[in-house]
Amino acid sequence: MRNEPAVPVAVTLPATAGSSAHARRVVGEVASAWGLSEDLADDAALVVTELVSNSVDHAVGPIGLTVTRTTSGMRIEVTDRSSAMPQQRPVQLDSARGRGLIIVAALSRTWGSEPTPEGKVVWAELAP
Repeated sequence: MRNEPAVPVAVTLPATAGSSAHARRVVGEVASAWGLSEDLADDAALVVTELVSNSVDHAVGPIGLTVTRTTSGMRIEVTDRSSAMPQQRPVQLDSARGRGLIIVAALSRTWGSEPTPEGKVVWAELAP
């Protein structure tokens, strides 16, 4: 990883549970190298955890992670090979799952998803 804000950082992750932790480390290192605030780095760690976890749960690997510097923060993109677009669902109070996209929406300035020829990309932009 280079300490150049204009250079996106991209990694490929397997569709396994450990990939969320790897993605958190990548985002933390990038935020530090780019001199972003600790609060932004913490929010980005939660967002990337949810996005990668969704890919692990609902798609087949590999999973792509790209982190790009924006004028005020960062953009996180997670690609996978599933064409099914993410959907926020009502939270079931008795379930420990199902809150991921709510967390992404709450911590991101904006987020969305787009189809790709191989599946989809789900992205989130974070700013202080």
